[in-house]
Amino acid sequence: MEIICKRCLLSEISDEDTKKTVRELIETMPEDKKADDTLYRQRLSICKECDELINGMCGKCGCYVELRALQKVRRCAHEDKKW
Repeated sequence: MEIICKRCLLSEISDEDTKKTVRELIETMPEDKKADDTLYRQRLSICKECDELINGMCGKCGCYVELRALQKVRRCAHEDKKW
């Protein structure tokens, strides 16, 4: 798996590189760390309705919501803790 440089700014990498890296992180996450598919889809549905979602990222914490929602032990960063 190719990792994007930790010292690169988003303006220095392409959107496709970012999408590819996020997909690779999702695919390689250990199964025991993942939320089940139903919970994952529920979380993403909630995120899609949130005003803080901007280009796949949470405006509250800066995470990629698809990664955060997939992790079994993570919670929504919004002050209302939507999930």
